[in-house]
Amino acid sequence: MTAGTIPQLPPHSSFVQVSFPEEHVLLLTLNRPKSLNAMTPEMTRDIDCLLTWFMDEPALWVAIVTGAGRIFCAGADLKAWNEHKKGGDASEQENVMGDGTGFASISRRAMSKPIIAAVNGGAYGGGMEIVLNCDLVVASEDAKFALPEVKQGVVAAQGGIPRLANIAGHQLAAEMLLTGRTVTAQEGYSRFGFINVVVPPSELLPTAVRLAQQINANSPDAIQSTKLGLLLSANRPYEKALEKHMWTKESSRVYRGENIKEGLKAFSEKRKAIWKNPAKL
Repeated sequence: MTAGTIPQLPPHSSFVQVSFPEEHVLLLTLNRPKSLNAMTPEMTRDIDCLLTWFMDEPALWVAIVTGAGRIFCAGADLKAWNEHKKGGDASEQENVMGDGTGFASISRRAMSKPIIAAVNGGAYGGGMEIVLNCDLVVASEDAKFALPEVKQGVVAAQGGIPRLANIAGHQLAAEMLLTGRTVTAQEGYSRFGFINVVVPPSELLPTAVRLAQQINANSPDAIQSTKLGLLLSANRPYEKALEKHMWTKESSRVYRGENIKEGLKAFSEKRKAIWKNPAKL
């Protein structure tokens, strides 16, 4: 899939590269390698526009986010933050809460479409918070992960604390958050549990694309409803989550759409299903 086959690609800066490595797959590459892909307000606006567009584009089913160069994302641009702080702004708590989508417009964003992190090099601070809100995480063998905010007198306030606690448990989350120490990809996989697979650097993007293909082999209607069910189950009792999930627009689309008919027919005919783009909600 190329940009020419996708209508109305939103305008964005060169700091976020857009490509389509496979049918139905969007790849976003953070592209400030000389600045360790530290996030700027301009990049955040770009990502917000692109992900809003992604969610509204029926032909795109899965997103992958990665970083150019040797770093996935070093977090916020602390030098710029320091200059901002010198101005005496007292509204930073309101700024942190923002529009609810979080750091880089990803770390607190709730999306029914899956997003995969392909982590090259380091994911620090807000970069780590991006990772923790992705559905699947592929890490290069040389990747490093940290939530070092306490070392600079700030807090991982964009979703990282509750997400890591939910994934790793209180004590392991406390180890990362209260010491600010850096962990390896292997530790993130085998000890802390926030990585799905660790691969050689040359296999990073191919592995992420293969995972996207495995997801896209299934009904996009069912995938989006299931992803939403996962999100709803995070902070609700079992029965409440089930009930809320069943009456979402995404679930209604599953049971009233064409893909469920195709899936059942393909099973009966012992063939692979041919999925259609989901209808817009």
